[in-house]
Amino acid sequence: MDITIYSSFLPHDDPDESLAFYRDALGFEVRLDVGKNKMRWITVGPPNQPDTSIVLYPPSATPGLTDEERRVIAEMMAKGTFGTLVLATKDVDATFEEVQQRNVRNVEVVQEPTDQPYGVRDCALRDPAGNMLRIQQR
Repeated sequence: MDITIYSSFLPHDDPDESLAFYRDALGFEVRLDVGKNKMRWITVGPPNQPDTSIVLYPPSATPGLTDEERRVIAEMMAKGTFGTLVLATKDVDATFEEVQQRNVRNVEVVQEPTDQPYGVRDCALRDPAGNMLRIQQR
């Protein structure tokens, strides 16, 4: 069986802020940007991986959500417990420094590069929507 990951979805609550984070701080390319205002779906991904994308989407547009579910999602996003993405790099310290040097205002550092007790060196950031991004050294 030959299965690959094509797209993963992360919520946003401000498409312009999210776009600036993924494009300007992480260096991802914009592959698609559809919709208007807060109802935009933005597809981004690493330039060297054209077959792997992240779709930044407005969670309030999800069909079938109740008002209560929308409220819970908004609360979880605000706390940073709704979406998570794990990225990988050859040198987490250099990648962390590069993200810091780009001086993008939306980068919230949760954890600087650290050797974890479970054997991984990584760092943690939050995007403007509160999604947790961990960058692991491979």
